[in-house]
Amino acid sequence: MSGARFLYSNGVVSCSPDAPPITTFLESLPGSYTTTRTHENGTTLLFWERHLKRLSNSTRILLNSNPELMFKANKKSPLLFSPFYVTSSLKWESRVRSLVSNSLNQVLPIALKERSNGEELAVTALVSGDIEKLKAMKNVGGGGDDDNGVFQVLDLHLHIGSYIPPVFGIEESGAHLALVGRGRDLADAKYSDWVRLRKPLEKLRPPSVTELLLSNDGDRILEGCITNFFVICQRDKSEAEGKYLDDYNNVNSVEVQTAPISDGVLPGVIRQLVIEVCHSKGIPVCEVAPSWERHRLWEEAFVTT
Repeated sequence: MSGARFLYSNGVVSCSPDAPPITTFLESLPGSYTTTRTHENGTTLLFWERHLKRLSNSTRILLNSNPELMFKANKKSPLLFSPFYVTSSLKWESRVRSLVSNSLNQVLPIALKERSNGEELAVTALVSGDIEKLKAMKNVGGGGDDDNGVFQVLDLHLHIGSYIPPVFGIEESGAHLALVGRGRDLADAKYSDWVRLRKPLEKLRPPSVTELLLSNDGDRILEGCITNFFVICQRDKSEAEGKYLDDYNNVNSVEVQTAPISDGVLPGVIRQLVIEVCHSKGIPVCEVAPSWERHRLWEEAFVTT
């Protein structure tokens, strides 16, 4: 399959060249999405349950806060959206999981069969609103036990392509970062329109830079355009009390810092895993946006995606 792509949309499976590259796919459809990859020779989807939970949360946040990011409106006859008031519940998560799983079962076996031996796959699930279905319905949203037919106006699209793993252990493979712009709106949701919105920032990217960082004040770093940002910082015990997610009297002389979700960053799957691993190893974690003014205290920095 090397280089081949597959797309599952509206019950139809397409393969390259009819299946577009992932960036084109995300630019062509509004909605919430998540991307993971296969693992162990295609037998596992990496952290899949966490990705489904994040997709469920992103979909709910967009429907409730900014439905325009879920539906592709007609510019000639724009539709005024009202919030859907979808409630957070296990039932909502279960229905999103079912929506994704039913589609994944149709296309993933085909992609696995066609791939090259040992090749891993990148899998993107995107939940998008159908504007025509929405126009045809009344009283969609407003809460309720079945969310008043919200799922009747949602479509699931799946994109599968080759996963090219990064090469670790050599200096040239390290991240090269530059600070370029303000943080995202609705940062706690992952949505496809950000692929388009970040294009002006991409034009500012210096040739050697591999990721662009976001900050609202030019000092406190929130996240990258497609990553979460961490630093390993010398620990200032005079400011420790009340800020640490673990025992601030820990003997470690360094702490891991990353911006809190409340500052406006994506609750990344790997971000949460890093925090959990630090807890399990007794490494102090401070959810505070790393300050560039204090970068002399940094020992290392890294990004996760």
